[in-house]
Amino acid sequence: MSHTLRVNEIFHSIQGESTYAGAPCSFIRLAGCNLDCAWCDTRYSLEEAGRPLDIAMILAAIQPHRAPVAEITGGEPLLQAATPELARALVHEGYITLVETNGSRDISVLPYPVIRIMDLKPPSSGMSHHNRMENLAHLRRGDEVKIVIADRMDYEWANTIIADDTYPRETVTTLLSPVQPRMAAADLAAWILADGLNARLNLQMHKYIWPNVERGV
Repeated sequence: MSHTLRVNEIFHSIQGESTYAGAPCSFIRLAGCNLDCAWCDTRYSLEEAGRPLDIAMILAAIQPHRAPVAEITGGEPLLQAATPELARALVHEGYITLVETNGSRDISVLPYPVIRIMDLKPPSSGMSHHNRMENLAHLRRGDEVKIVIADRMDYEWANTIIADDTYPRETVTTLLSPVQPRMAAADLAAWILADGLNARLNLQMHKYIWPNVERGV
C-alpha cells in the first residue's frame, strides 16, 4: 500500500462542525472528489491536484499545532488508498481522529477508534443517488451522520431516513446543517423542534468566526 497521499491543504483551526465544534483541530484536507454537490463549499479540493506527502511528513506538519483533535477531510478522503493508514497513524500518535466522508465509499475500511462523520446527500445536492446506504450498518457508537439541508424537501427526505427502522438512531449523532443563506438556520431549528426530531442543528462555526475567509479555516 502506498504511504503517500495527495494533500490539498493542512491547517490549524477551530473545529467548526460536528460534536467536536469549538475544539482546536489540525485539518488534513485531501485532494480529489468523486461527487460534485450543487452547494459544495470546498470546490477547490475537487479542482486542484494537491501535493504528494507521505504520512511521516503529514504528522510532522501538524505536530507544532499541539491540537488534541485531527480531522481528515476532502474532497473525498476514501478515494485514496492510504487514508486508513493515515488515520491509524493519527490514532497511534494520540489524536482524537475524525474522518469526514461523503458517504459514497465503504467506511468499514477505517480503523477503530476513528470517528466517522458520514454525509448523506439529500435531493438538492444532485448527488443523492451516490449514497451508499449499506454504510449505515457499519456505523459504530460515537460516529456521526451529517445531512446538509437546503430546503423543505431535503428536510422531509432526512426525516424519512432518520425514521426508518434501519437507521442507527441509538448509535450515532445526527447533524442537520443548513445551506446558508439559502436555508435559514432559524427555520431548520423550528422544523426540528416541531417534529421532536432526534438530531442536532449543526452550524458551521468557522464561517461565523471568519466570515470572509474561504480556505484554511
